[in-house]
Amino acid sequence: MKKLNLTRDRIDFAKDEIGPLFRALFFPTLVGMIFNSALTVIDGIFVGRGVGADGIAAVNITAPIFMVATGIGLMLGIGSSVVASIRLSENNAKAARIIATQAFVMGLLLIGLICAGGFAFPRQLLHLLGCSPRLEAKALDYLLWLLPGLPFLFVECVGMMLIRLDGSPKYAMSVQIVAAVVNIALDWYMVFPLGWGVMGAALATSIACAVGGVMVLFYFLRFPNKLRFYRLKCTLTSLLLTLRNTAYMIRIGFATFLTELAMSVMMLTGNYMFISLLDEEGVAAFAIACYLFPIVFSISNAIAQSAQPIISFNHGARLPQRVGRALHISLLTAVVCGISVTGCLWLGAPTIVRLFLGPQEAAYGLAVEGLPLFALCAVFFAINIAFIGYYQSIEKAAVSTAYTLLRGVLFLVPSFLLLPGWIGVPGLWLAIPAAEFATSIVIGVIYVLYKARRRRGRTDIAAPVPGDPTAR
Repeated sequence: MKKLNLTRDRIDFAKDEIGPLFRALFFPTLVGMIFNSALTVIDGIFVGRGVGADGIAAVNITAPIFMVATGIGLMLGIGSSVVASIRLSENNAKAARIIATQAFVMGLLLIGLICAGGFAFPRQLLHLLGCSPRLEAKALDYLLWLLPGLPFLFVECVGMMLIRLDGSPKYAMSVQIVAAVVNIALDWYMVFPLGWGVMGAALATSIACAVGGVMVLFYFLRFPNKLRFYRLKCTLTSLLLTLRNTAYMIRIGFATFLTELAMSVMMLTGNYMFISLLDEEGVAAFAIACYLFPIVFSISNAIAQSAQPIISFNHGARLPQRVGRALHISLLTAVVCGISVTGCLWLGAPTIVRLFLGPQEAAYGLAVEGLPLFALCAVFFAINIAFIGYYQSIEKAAVSTAYTLLRGVLFLVPSFLLLPGWIGVPGLWLAIPAAEFATSIVIGVIYVLYKARRRRGRTDIAAPVPGDPTAR
């Protein structure tokens, strides 16, 4: 039987002009990412309108679990895509298929352990996340119905990157759009007509994740191009190779996991500081920014993910000029998109907040005042993610991890702790922009010094991480 083509895109990573090639990947990826971020935003809108400020705050308490699962998916997705890109540039399709299969198998085992722990100790987990007694019942409802969707969420995250590498960015886009539409429809139906509250919102998200995950599996089982599932051998040698390859994928993609983990740190630290200064209403106001942050992240991540297969393939093919051109285009796109997002959030703050909460809510005024300050982070965040994605793509895992730690922990936590004491409540909202700005300065200075020393023929100050354990 003849295979369906799924309107596969004609992409040549080694020969196509970089600008059109980047656009061919970026626009479908951006559309898919925006729709995917709607899973979170629509959740917040319906919960805010159907349950109220406590519902939004309860969902925000459990959000780090969702982010950890997403981070694991993106980590193994980036890691497997980088390694598979290089293998494909070497005409080694078998090794690329093995890498892809190992990423799915090992990641699902890890997500399974997390879900099992969540089901076994749900209240203890919520207490670790800073849940107050007032929010516990709603947070518990959301957590228990969210956990079943996490394995499918992982499959979707890994699959998006590998499907784009396989030459089908439009199919990847369709997966994210379909999942988002399902989530929107079920969110409305379960929160309003059925009146299931936060439980209904969580169930809608889980079902939407399941739809996306099944579409990814359907692609690799029925319509792959070069990448497809490969039967792994059940031997000790195969197990050791799988562990070795997985460790290398984690090493490359770890910065992406840290990015998601950093968002969890941001939410945990922010929840603590907002509730200490502004009570539960402050957490609800901060939650609206946290609901919008996935849009900022999705746009920035779309830029990095679109450049990644181009950079990785040409890095493996030893074509440094094409690598540099892809980096420059991704940075320019990051600046334009970041400024656009900042402008939209700044000018549209009252309208955006009104989608989540009514003006009669105490959290409404706090969010309207704070959102324009929070919006200043967008351009710096986009630049940072573009650079971090670049270093991941050329296998400089240590560099990308260091920059992620800077922006997500080392600059962020002190900013949250110190700025409110210096300038009051605005410091809560400016903590994230301050951390992103400081990271951009560090990255920019080091990159300029690196380029200057390279022009003078000196030793590379950010040498590639030596050794590729997946090399055969």
